[in-house]
Amino acid sequence: MMHGAAARVAIVTQLTLLVVACTPMGNTSGSSASNASAATALTPEQRAAGWRSLFDGTSTAAWRGYKQQTMPDGWKIVDGVLTKTGSVGDIITRDQFGNFELALDWKLGASGNAGIFYRGTEDYDHIYWSAPEYQLLDDAGHPDGQSRLTSAGADYALYPSPAGVVKPADQWNSTLIVVNGNRVQHWMNGQKLLEYELGSSDWLAKVKASKFAAYPKYGTASRGYIGIQGDHDGTLSLRNVRIRVLP
Repeated sequence: MMHGAAARVAIVTQLTLLVVACTPMGNTSGSSASNASAATALTPEQRAAGWRSLFDGTSTAAWRGYKQQTMPDGWKIVDGVLTKTGSVGDIITRDQFGNFELALDWKLGASGNAGIFYRGTEDYDHIYWSAPEYQLLDDAGHPDGQSRLTSAGADYALYPSPAGVVKPADQWNSTLIVVNGNRVQHWMNGQKLLEYELGSSDWLAKVKASKFAAYPKYGTASRGYIGIQGDHDGTLSLRNVRIRVLP
């Protein structure tokens, strides 16, 4: 039986999954931008529960380029969806977050590769040297899909995700990332993929054995930026991007 903080986190996560599941899906027909933005708007119930939109289908005001004050070229809003094609600059939120739940929908083109970073800083040339990464991947079409450590939903290069959860290329997936203290959970399409503890002996050993060992600030920030990787080729699309700050 769970007690105290662990039980509260479990209850909050289950409520979050209900919110994510009940959020209207974005426009799949491409019929109009107005319909798509309406579909990505938060409901009054979600706002009352503490959710905040990071992308509502109409504006990228919550975002900027990594180590930039404006959005990099190549990111566009098309029919209420934030999308990029080809290699472009990574983007980060203007605000920083410590404990939070991040929910969003994403899809990749064939052989696509991207990622979601959390608690990132601008200490290094690239955000992935400071921030843990939730891997976004076309598992069937990209070579990284041959290892569960670098497949969709993995904590990139450190903790593997199970096979068979991600949908094929060009289909929408739903992601939930829960970061509370040092505890991190990755979810996809309503299924919990993995859980780990930042700073634990297990985590430290995995970092030491990885390429991140060369970057002493990797995964150490207690708060930081949410980031989206754009520097790989291929198409990435995002919608329904929302966050809820946890105490």
